[in-house]
Amino acid sequence: MPKKAPVKQTAFGADLIDGMKQVLAHQRGELDLEQVWPKPIDVKAIRKRVKMSQAEFSRAYRISKRALQEWEQGGRQPDSAARAYLTIIAKEPALVRRTLASE
Repeated sequence: MPKKAPVKQTAFGADLIDGMKQVLAHQRGELDLEQVWPKPIDVKAIRKRVKMSQAEFSRAYRISKRALQEWEQGGRQPDSAARAYLTIIAKEPALVRRTLASE
């Protein structure tokens, strides 16, 4: 049987192992882990900044009007992909519209 070369541990691997040890300690009740929640995103403020109605914003940025309403009324928060998209819209609304129009 051929001899195996020693496995070199990367920083990522070490972090992954450390993280799993923390998860196990948490599961056993030995460690309290801090919960980190993303800051709420103000979808209505973004829409108002670009001076659009919900219907206009929905059409221009291809977002479901129903989802937009739920986000604005606080019923739901956008998932991480939608949050990223909304952040880009907030910073570069015209660029996003141009990009979508060229499809």
